Amino acid sequence: MAGAARCGGSAVYRSRDPVRNLRLRVRIQRVAPAGPLLPRVPPLAGPESPGRADRAADAGAAPLRVTAASRAGAQRPPEDEEEEVEVGWQEKLFSQFEVDLYLNESACQTPLDWQYHEEIRKLEKAGGRKNCRIFTYTDHDRFTNLEELCQKVTDLDHEVPSYLVERMANVRRRRQDRREASSLKSKIITWEPSEEFIKNNHVINTPVQTMYIMGDLGPYGKLGHREYENVLCTIKVDGNGVITVKPDFTGTKGAYRIELDGEKREVWEYTIENASAQVQPEEEEREQRVFRELYGRHRDYLSGLVGSDFEMPLPGTLRLLVNGEIVSAQGYEYDNLYVHFFLELPNQWSSSPFQQLSGVTQTCATKAVGLDNVAYFCYPFTVEMFYTQEDEDSLPQWPVLYFEVLSLDFWQRYRVEGYGSLVLPTCPGVHMLTIPTWRPVGLGPVAEMRRFFIGGSPELEDLTYIRIPSTFKGKRLSRFGFRTESTGSVTFRLCCLQQSRAFLENSALRKHMQSVLDRLGGFSQQSSVYNVLEAFQRARRRMQEARESLPQDLINTSASAVPQPLEP
Repeated sequence: MAGAARCGGSAVYRSRDPVRNLRLRVRIQRVAPAGPLLPRVPPLAGPESPGRADRAADAGAAPLRVTAASRAGAQRPPEDEEEEVEVGWQEKLFSQFEVDLYLNESACQTPLDWQYHEEIRKLEKAGGRKNCRIFTYTDHDRFTNLEELCQKVTDLDHEVPSYLVERMANVRRRRQDRREASSLKSKIITWEPSEEFIKNNHVINTPVQTMYIMGDLGPYGKLGHREYENVLCTIKVDGNGVITVKPDFTGTKGAYRIELDGEKREVWEYTIENASAQVQPEEEEREQRVFRELYGRHRDYLSGLVGSDFEMPLPGTLRLLVNGEIVSAQGYEYDNLYVHFFLELPNQWSSSPFQQLSGVTQTCATKAVGLDNVAYFCYPFTVEMFYTQEDEDSLPQWPVLYFEVLSLDFWQRYRVEGYGSLVLPTCPGVHMLTIPTWRPVGLGPVAEMRRFFIGGSPELEDLTYIRIPSTFKGKRLSRFGFRTESTGSVTFRLCCLQQSRAFLENSALRKHMQSVLDRLGGFSQQSSVYNVLEAFQRARRRMQEARESLPQDLINTSASAVPQPLEP
């Protein structure tokens, strides 16, 4: 390109109308040689959004309007030479260079070249082309292919293409007029693809058509030289109705400027407008009605695919679906970690007989992340449970996930790295939880030496001992003398979904029924209250047992020692 263009950024529009109805009006004017004080061309009327275009009846409007001074036959152009062109989508306007090229039959090689040859001959018989400086390159021209091949990734003047840019330079975007074969190919997998096969099949999925509006800004009398061609506007349209215009329509921002290199440093200004005719209100209403009917039919079609028999749990039952993931484990002493876990269901909870409530992750090596060694498991699991209300007076308990982290080295030395537990979240949604762990520690240095040299360490026979086991029926659970130490932590990602018929009931009926969902809906607060009440009940039982164990005379003495209020 001969010169530097001062243009704005690109703009993206969306249109549901056929892109063939899009029309643009481009006006270019030579102002003066570049200097400190340059006259400005007043901006044209602001463009309309290209969301609407003219109909087929408007397609025959006069596409060009050129001043007499800008015709090729003018003897001497004035100082303010200008030209205005109205061009449609993929409408071909030939430049002087293309006229000279395609008139020569020896230069025509492809069917498109011969088509242009015939069109230019018809133009010559009709008196020549009416455009002078403004012309276009359509999607099938060689310039479009070369422009896509030489696209820059950055805004540097001397850009060095990377390896990826060089590899993607030969990849062409798939055109809208190409049709995918509906029949199955004979070879589904090509085991040894060639370079030509890769280049033809490695395409970007979004179909795109491109059009360039160009300007021949050479000196008068020297039109038709490629070095004076400048891109005035680039329009790209994909298969989804997205229209990209670069630079954007002029509007109230003023004309764009191009300063040419050379001794005179000529300055050109140009404007871009959307010349598409607006749709009539009656046609717009009819179009909206058609779209509403189309969307309604599509909605009915989707409803027919889904059906009306939506699976619902039984009345008074809560379905809890957990899509979980063991993300990572960090902060442990040894490498090659794996996690063994299982889910304990309290009373009034049940699951399908085929539901797997336990699992083991793969063995994962750790890597240094900051100050910790992290093992990324990304192990998914899915659990479906049902809660059925039986006793309205008892507080509901939530399922608990127990897990242990273990390590297994090259010499098959097995070690327990930590134990932990996790109460499933009571609120639906996505939850990221990091659970700290601990492990038992033996007495004296012998246990640690055995752990280091031959593996093995103290471990729990029952993982529910991490918390209060559900099978424990006694009054006291003593852990006196049980030595532990903190180890690392495990990160979980849990996506919880809840379903119940009670969600469909109105507020009055829910208040009257006092169903399980009324109580489970506030379980996030009840969980902490439940823990406090449980601790209070244990303390109360201990105080009562301690009081019963005291001698009876001591209790009577302490009661008689309480001062009594004096009677008046």
